[in-house]
Amino acid sequence: MSLFSEIFIWWGHQTLGTRFYTWRKGEHVGSDDLGNVYYRERRGHRRWVIYANLAEASHVPARWHAWLHKIVDEVPSATSGHVHPWQKPHQPNMTGSQLAHRPPGSSLATGSRPTATGDYQAWTPADR
Repeated sequence: MSLFSEIFIWWGHQTLGTRFYTWRKGEHVGSDDLGNVYYRERRGHRRWVIYANLAEASHVPARWHAWLHKIVDEVPSATSGHVHPWQKPHQPNMTGSQLAHRPPGSSLATGSRPTATGDYQAWTPADR
């Protein structure tokens, strides 16, 4: 990342101020499968994340979200937490991307919309 990006662009990775604060007061506690890196203050209560890509909250897995918001005190690890067989891997919010869900009938979905069945009657006011 260039110096210009660190000074002016807050939505990608970290700014120069965040880098300095992390260096001065931060303690590295772990990272997740997406490449995000998590820190906490050495002598304080703050917790934060340095995102691997864009600063998007949906890119934080559930266990790390709980730690960031102080729902749990234990730092998540690869072996912590009970993983159920029905749980799927974490997936960030895909709204606005090519991978977004587009149900049948959506204007953005591929294909054609099914024809109307004739069960719709338009409303008209009674006093006409």
